[in-house]
Amino acid sequence: DDDVGNDAVATRHDGFFVGVYTADCLPILLMDPQKKAVAAVHAGWRGSLLQVVAKVARELILKMGCRPEHLLAALGPSIGACCYEVGDQVLEPLSDLYSRGMGVVRLKENGKGMLDLLELNRRQLLEVGLRDENLYAVGLCTYCHADLFSSYRREGKGTAGMLSGIMCTGLI
Repeated sequence: DDDVGNDAVATRHDGFFVGVYTADCLPILLMDPQKKAVAAVHAGWRGSLLQVVAKVARELILKMGCRPEHLLAALGPSIGACCYEVGDQVLEPLSDLYSRGMGVVRLKENGKGMLDLLELNRRQLLEVGLRDENLYAVGLCTYCHADLFSSYRREGKGTAGMLSGIMCTGLI
């Protein structure tokens, strides 16, 4: 989809590595071992509000013949709900997707909210038909764990970030 931009890439070609670079956003890797299809998704707040991971999963299903119950998803480290404060720019469109945040945001007294990117994207994958037991989440906050991860919010523009990727091979 045009509105997804460069937030995702998918392939069924043997030997192709696909990946995403993140520094607080949620990296999501999808795989169908039966169809030998893989995808890498960059899910920040914009992409999550555009439901990029759901769109990619639907593309794998519709265009590559994957079945939702066969898809596996790895959700990598990202900024957690403990540290990800967002304002009206995120809260208003989020309320259109999920009434009262539906467990993906905790509202604060200052009118802002703490967004749970991991849960927001996990729910989108479940809504497309992926099985909960096929979703694997690292669950570590990139902001909290300075010893393990770079964080755009913590370090600013010069952050190193991380590359998350997956490759389709004939060995799957």
